[in-house]
Amino acid sequence: MIVRLLAHTPDADRICASAGNSCYSEKASYELMDEIDDPERILSKIVGMGHHSVVEHAVFTFSVEGVSRALTHQLVRHRIASFSQQSQRYVPLNDPTYVVPDTIKADPDSLKVYTEMMDTIWDAYRKLSDRVPAEDARYVLPNGCTTNITITMNARELLHFFSLRCCERAQWEIREMADRMLTICTEISPAIFRDAGPPCTRGPCPEGKLSCGRPRSK
Repeated sequence: MIVRLLAHTPDADRICASAGNSCYSEKASYELMDEIDDPERILSKIVGMGHHSVVEHAVFTFSVEGVSRALTHQLVRHRIASFSQQSQRYVPLNDPTYVVPDTIKADPDSLKVYTEMMDTIWDAYRKLSDRVPAEDARYVLPNGCTTNITITMNARELLHFFSLRCCERAQWEIREMADRMLTICTEISPAIFRDAGPPCTRGPCPEGKLSCGRPRSK
């Protein structure tokens, strides 16, 4: 898995803080930008009051490589986002490329079953690709098949995404991706993402009886 930040709103903390301050000022946000010396204090107060819309002015775009289709099926459920995914209709997948979960890697017998099945699937895919369009041959490809995807989210949706997908109850692969994205976002915009992450880093777990029982540190 490779996670890269392609682009982001420059000076996102200050822009969002000035947008928030402009709601309570006669001045425009453009004028307020130069007056802000502590965007974290401003955003903490405004967002703490429940006014999360101000951080929607910050946008982040990521390039993610080598993740499974199982991950992207979960990812696209986050609807306030934009996604561009590698097409199996137009990109031939003649060489077996797939994600192997650690639980399978750790068990030689399971790994043997897994890799043999993948070899069988790709053999069938190659044979079908010689006879039918790739868009039809791809029906035999597995959830573990790797893909690349471009993701764009505003900071408000990223905070929601991190709250759900950095949680220990999220599946391991999307949790790893979310953790890497959060590390990048925190470096770029420490004020916006100061309290980002699973709910247990900010207070009690909301999962009740479904809680993993292993609260994460910030």
